[in-house]
Amino acid sequence: MRKWFLVIALFSQNLVHAVGVNQILQEIDKRMSQVSDFSAKVALTQQKVGQGVKNFETLFFRRDLGDEFLMVTTAPQSEKGNGYLRTGNNFWMYRQNTRTFQHINRDESINGTDTKAGDFERKKTTELYKPFVDANGKEDLVEEMLGSKKCYKFTVVAKVRDVTYPKQVYWVEKDTFLQLKVQSYSLSGTLMQTGYFIKYTKIDGKYILLKGMFVDEFEKGNKTVMDISGVSLKKLDSKIFTKAYLENLSK
Repeated sequence: MRKWFLVIALFSQNLVHAVGVNQILQEIDKRMSQVSDFSAKVALTQQKVGQGVKNFETLFFRRDLGDEFLMVTTAPQSEKGNGYLRTGNNFWMYRQNTRTFQHINRDESINGTDTKAGDFERKKTTELYKPFVDANGKEDLVEEMLGSKKCYKFTVVAKVRDVTYPKQVYWVEKDTFLQLKVQSYSLSGTLMQTGYFIKYTKIDGKYILLKGMFVDEFEKGNKTVMDISGVSLKKLDSKIFTKAYLENLSK
């Protein structure tokens, strides 16, 4: 009897490790992928030490097919009309007061918050990252609880240069393969940001994030909460993803 318990235990352990990091990344991409365009209202609540709380409201449009997005700030009045545009391989920041576009990197902060331009694009995780492996070629993959949810915890490293963070640690819910928490590290290994993905909804069979929180781990006490509402997956006009359209929205 003891022998059979041992066999069952070993078999269970093999099942745990049968899922690899690449497979989990593929499942993340599958569940988060869109079959249509995306538009929504995004509210950002920023808390910074010594500066109190600031609230920003934006209109956001994204087209996954061309990896394009546009966002324009609608509040507060001091930031109204400022925006961001991603088209092709270019990121642009638009300032309404000077009516000028400035080329930026994906690690540029949005309205000075802890969210980055790269957080809003929808490149596949499998295109940007690969599993971290130790000297023995073993993946850093374990199962652990995050609150009441069973998760896969694993580490990935960038396989391309153009990423916001070269190393990330994920907590992904086992049942849904939705990312619940992500720690992001600099090239030197410093923890820069922790992202918490708090609430999702399901539209047309696709998971959409409705609430997230991004905590600045480098400058303690700073964080940004993101709330998404008014989600639509209706097809968007191609003219939306142009400088001319952003300028027109900003008037």
